Amino acid sequence: MQTVDFQHISLSDGDKLLDLGCGEGRHVIAAYLEKNIQAIGVDLGFNDLKTTANKFGDFYQAENPEKSFGLSVANALLLPFADNTFDVIICSEVLEHIPDYESVLTEVERILVPGGTFIASVPRAWPERICWHFSSAYHEVEGGHLRIFNAAHLRAQIEQRGFSYYHRHWAHALHSPFWWLKCIFWNSQEQSRLIKLYHKLLVWDLMQRPWLTRTLETLLNPIMGKSIVMYFYKPKSAG
Repeated sequence: MQTVDFQHISLSDGDKLLDLGCGEGRHVIAAYLEKNIQAIGVDLGFNDLKTTANKFGDFYQAENPEKSFGLSVANALLLPFADNTFDVIICSEVLEHIPDYESVLTEVERILVPGGTFIASVPRAWPERICWHFSSAYHEVEGGHLRIFNAAHLRAQIEQRGFSYYHRHWAHALHSPFWWLKCIFWNSQEQSRLIKLYHKLLVWDLMQRPWLTRTLETLLNPIMGKSIVMYFYKPKSAG
């Protein structure tokens, strides 16, 4: 389930891409398959990185020396990369988990090459507020969401660092009601037949990609998409 749409990224052969907070690898693996690039994923969670490595085994193209793939445990506040290293940086559904997220943005600015692309996605404010309203445990668990972002404010913070905004879209509208239900029935969600049925629908949609649900989500994303995705580029020079 990808949140970032690679159609809006000028990814070229030979590029270096970082998936910052890659989790279980959905974007870093997808990026590896897109072009002949060096795809790197970092995360604080070692178990998530192990899951990513296991998944990647099914996609490894050993016969193609023009692309590479790497994973590492790393702290987003102090990344182990030199200035101007990456052509593309993805940070999807990560910033809401980090207390000092502005320092993450500073690190992104440091390691992204001039002319590079930065993509940030966070939970959309109003669907997220419904989750918080129905369940404090949803966001108070260890590693949970620390804030509800105002997308316009986050965009302004990124632009203040010299980035230029060029596109946005929303994603995962069909997942918003699923999380509302989980929050409403938080203490009994494992026994909820309704949640189980909805989960089966989401898995079916993910695996089969049927026209009906794909069209429905496309229509609903601007209204109730759970995530907002914003695309920026770093100017090649101050002038």
